[in-house]
Amino acid sequence: MNTFGEYFRVTTWGESHGKAIGVVIDGCPPGLKLNEEDVQSELNLRRPGISKFTTPRVEEDKVEILSGVFQGKTTGTPISMIIFNKNVRSKDYESLKNIFRPGHADYTYQVKYGNRDYRGGGRASGRETATRVAAGAVAKKILETNGIVTIGFLREAGGISADEKIETIVPGRNVPPAQAIQLRRQIYNSPVRCPVPEISKRIEEAISEAAKRGDSLGGIVEIRSFGVPPGLGDPIFSKLDALLAFAVMSVGAVKGVEIGGGFNLARLTGSKSNDEFIYREGNIQTTTNNAGGILGGISNGMPIVVKAALKPTPSIGIVQKTVNQNKEEVEISIKGRHDPCIAVRAVPVLENMVNLVLVDRLLAANSIKL
Repeated sequence: MNTFGEYFRVTTWGESHGKAIGVVIDGCPPGLKLNEEDVQSELNLRRPGISKFTTPRVEEDKVEILSGVFQGKTTGTPISMIIFNKNVRSKDYESLKNIFRPGHADYTYQVKYGNRDYRGGGRASGRETATRVAAGAVAKKILETNGIVTIGFLREAGGISADEKIETIVPGRNVPPAQAIQLRRQIYNSPVRCPVPEISKRIEEAISEAAKRGDSLGGIVEIRSFGVPPGLGDPIFSKLDALLAFAVMSVGAVKGVEIGGGFNLARLTGSKSNDEFIYREGNIQTTTNNAGGILGGISNGMPIVVKAALKPTPSIGIVQKTVNQNKEEVEISIKGRHDPCIAVRAVPVLENMVNLVLVDRLLAANSIKL
């Protein structure tokens, strides 16, 4: 499946070292004000080569909108966008084409397809996520028009956690859209997307040290969506939390997802984990948000909270043992340009995957206003 969504359908295409990558959006309502800068501003948050904490591969990720927009507004027809790959170095992968890199999809793609693009991971590369961000930028524009703002941040990396300080910086309750947008800008001022300055500095140092060793780090990214109305999602198989988990897990490096309190709820009693209801400011709310804004698979009006655990970048310079296509055991040390901590650039990707789900469910509920 290269298509995601039911009402807001997103199809991505292209490979890491191919001529271009791109996305087609079908189902975007007509009348939305949209231009290339709206999309480019989001892509700039994800693009490589922007700091020493990301891959040194420099791509401008310049997007072109090919269809679906006329005179600055969407027409309701498919929106097609393209991003040309400019800075490929396929020769870096020539010596690896017959070797199954540990932690990569080389072996599984070879077993399934028999013919794989080994250059930079091909379709399995994290570069594919640029197309998701492009689609998510359109979803983001729709959501913000409807008073919904999604923010993401790096909560932990290399075992260094901002847990104790997060709640003093990132609101646990709904806030005005302008406040949430400003907070998001502040978060992206951190080179590693961590909102706690002292923790950000420690994570920066840890990533630098790992990179010097030829190693990499994993991390935990948290996403919060403010202003989500109650009633989104459906019981049983289209639960909002199930759709969010599916969307977040579809990002290559993600190996775990939590909604709200997640696994920690298994360690509590019911009296501690239940979110009690109150009536405040004309709305039914809860005193806590252990449920992450979702009950019975349906949004309850509190902020949506999703956490994602990302594994360390598998491309590392340290010597590892593996097997080649001739079934011979060999050693490998991966050179080239890779993120020392993929969780840093995953923040805007995961934000936009959440946005894609929320827009899809708003359309399902016929609740979008433009």
